[in-house]
Amino acid sequence: MKISFPLKALSVLACAALCSVALAQSGTVNAICSTDQAWCDLAASDFQKATGVKVLQVRKATGEALAQLRAEAANPKTDIWWGGTGDPFLQAAEVGLLEAYRPSYINDLHSWSVRQYAMTGNKVGGFYTSAIGFGWNTEVLKKKKLPEPKCWKDLLDPRYKGEIETSHPAASGTAYTILAGLVQLMGEEAAFDYMKKLHKNITAYTRSGTAQAPSVAKGEVAIGLSFIFGFDGWTHNGYPVKSAAPCEGTSFEVGGIALIKGSKNPDAAQKYYDWLMSPAGQGVGARANSLQVPANKTFKADPRIPLIDHVRLIKYDFEKYGRAAERKRLIERWQREVESLPK
Repeated sequence: MKISFPLKALSVLACAALCSVALAQSGTVNAICSTDQAWCDLAASDFQKATGVKVLQVRKATGEALAQLRAEAANPKTDIWWGGTGDPFLQAAEVGLLEAYRPSYINDLHSWSVRQYAMTGNKVGGFYTSAIGFGWNTEVLKKKKLPEPKCWKDLLDPRYKGEIETSHPAASGTAYTILAGLVQLMGEEAAFDYMKKLHKNITAYTRSGTAQAPSVAKGEVAIGLSFIFGFDGWTHNGYPVKSAAPCEGTSFEVGGIALIKGSKNPDAAQKYYDWLMSPAGQGVGARANSLQVPANKTFKADPRIPLIDHVRLIKYDFEKYGRAAERKRLIERWQREVESLPK
């Protein structure tokens, strides 16, 4: 009887040791996801089931994610950041927040994805791509006797006053892509003149660039400015939503993925990164109704994903407009000259 307690104690210690080993083998990864919430959640759940790695993940717009990474730079709490427009990722690389990583499967990726690696010294990968456009609720437009927009110039129609929603460039990478795209398409002075006129028709600047599609689908707003894929997802689900790329030309994104410099869980972070870039991880987007064009070209993508071959894309200068100083300058000018105007 005297030896029963030590045996129990040893048993408890052995169990604790085994549990500790299991935990160390599975690991934990702290992630920021900047794409659609449904994709963020499904990816984390699928990866955790497949690998046993625990995913502690938050969803933040790219502008907010960049601000968080800057704030915690001296003591990083994030291991990996993925999804969302690429410009903030390029800015994070520029200021030394990201860890270089060139995956062994680089030849499995589209050329536009590989270019992101080359441009950033392998600190940012291209995760997906999609084009900026308009989405509108056909029933709302019909009820209010409003025409369907086809071009940027159409959005200045006074009949659209209070009918258009877009996002805020200081918080949303989508909005910054629109801002930088208009500057490249029209020239800076003409673009700001355009945005001042457009401001009169804007009902709200949201913090998230993914908010416009559900707002349009639910009839909360007539027209949204965002990435086309978001509107098409609601169309495929039976909502009265149509979309178009601006006739004059439009900007596009190459969504980012990156490892954080000085992260606490680098092995688990790399494992999550590789899974997200694999056919299994890339296929999650369409399952979550996010219809961006995936970077991995070795699997058959969902047929609902809108092709951008017919879209008139501008020659977007990712290197220039991905710089932190240029982003800061343009956003501050937008806040000073556009946001401050009365409607």
